[in-house]
Amino acid sequence: MFENLSERLTRTLRAVAGRARLSDENINEALREVRTALLEADVALSVVKDFVERIRVRAIGQEVASSLTPGQALVKLVHDELVELMGVANDQLDLTAAPPAIVLMAGLQGVGKTTTVAKLARFLRERQKKKVAVVSTDVYRPAAIDQLQTLAAEVGATFIASRPDEAPVAIARRAVAEARTKFADVLIVDTAGRLAIDAEMMAEIRALHAALNPVETLFVVDAMTGQDAATTAKAFHDALPLTGIVLAKSDGDARGGAALSVRAITGKPIKFLGVGEKTEALEPFHPDRVASRILGMGDVLSLIEEAERKVDRDKAERLAKKIKKGERFDLEDFREQLHQMSNMGGVSSMLEKLPGMGQLPQAAQAQLGENLFKHMGVIIDSMTRHERRFPDVINGSRKRRIAMGSGTQIQDINRLLKQHRQMQKMMKKVTRKGGMAKMMRQVSNLKGAAVNRGPRG
Repeated sequence: MFENLSERLTRTLRAVAGRARLSDENINEALREVRTALLEADVALSVVKDFVERIRVRAIGQEVASSLTPGQALVKLVHDELVELMGVANDQLDLTAAPPAIVLMAGLQGVGKTTTVAKLARFLRERQKKKVAVVSTDVYRPAAIDQLQTLAAEVGATFIASRPDEAPVAIARRAVAEARTKFADVLIVDTAGRLAIDAEMMAEIRALHAALNPVETLFVVDAMTGQDAATTAKAFHDALPLTGIVLAKSDGDARGGAALSVRAITGKPIKFLGVGEKTEALEPFHPDRVASRILGMGDVLSLIEEAERKVDRDKAERLAKKIKKGERFDLEDFREQLHQMSNMGGVSSMLEKLPGMGQLPQAAQAQLGENLFKHMGVIIDSMTRHERRFPDVINGSRKRRIAMGSGTQIQDINRLLKQHRQMQKMMKKVTRKGGMAKMMRQVSNLKGAAVNRGPRG
């Protein structure tokens, strides 16, 4: 997400970052480029005008900190205004209610609402240890109820059955009672969508809202529709007291216009981003982290949090002990590291969170793409166990056999072996003299500093 906007903004701001002083001329020149970049990202025109004007006003009277050049100060201004535009801090779900706390999901047909229900159920169950029940009041779309039942089983949520011949409000009321008897902490209610906003749909969802009195009413919108997402969200907000927005399919949106427009137009916070098709692909929306990503500064905190959740600590500790004892980092260990990277969303997901990686040439980014790492896994799988344990035995004839077995070229085998040797050296450095422990302490300090800093008010 934000690839196009990030590339344009970082190029523009890099041009002024080293300036010894900011003049009206180069401020105006930079802001023209910022304005064009935002419009090309499909950000609503009214939002762009306000955004650029706020930066202009602040830049003119800006007192520059001694540690910053005037150009760097402008970059910081753009960052701060992006954060302000998107909501300053992550707005978490408010589930402080007598159980079950009810979350009502609204949205048009085809935006991924039912899948988002399952993603949210998994998020609450795994990260907040909630017992979650789900129910579908969509009695119109064929197989909508069956789809939610299948997804509920996948994410470990309690499914409350409903039938197409029931009235949506009757389903909802029965679901609340059933969720209470099953001691659910949260009940997520999926609703029917339409291909467009219509009076009948709005009347039905208003009736559901009145019957349920939910603690959260979330609008699910397709991020790829750009500023239309904000317009649709506003129409729903006018009909319903929305408490937040979920941007679905944000991984397919290279522009980012929806994320920058929705809150400004609706006044409601973006609470989550859908970042893929899998049920674990839901992230809390952190405006400060997203702003850093847009400006090529990375998002190290999200990367750390993801590693803490998804990296197998036992395997990582076993590997550290193995290398400390002087045993070699072999190709089986290398393959396990590739698997751990895949669990963290793959290389592209990690790259966008690393500072400066967005400024790599497209060709270099392509070389670091997912296919390369899949090929590496296939190559390692084509080796014998002895070759994986002792890579030094891999000579020319073995390379030819491995290349034939994996459908690759000998130069691919050579590249993998070189990368393995480089990682082997890095592992020795990290584990030598408590390097791993030092790194983990630095990570803890970084997270602690971010928590103590807190949202700006």
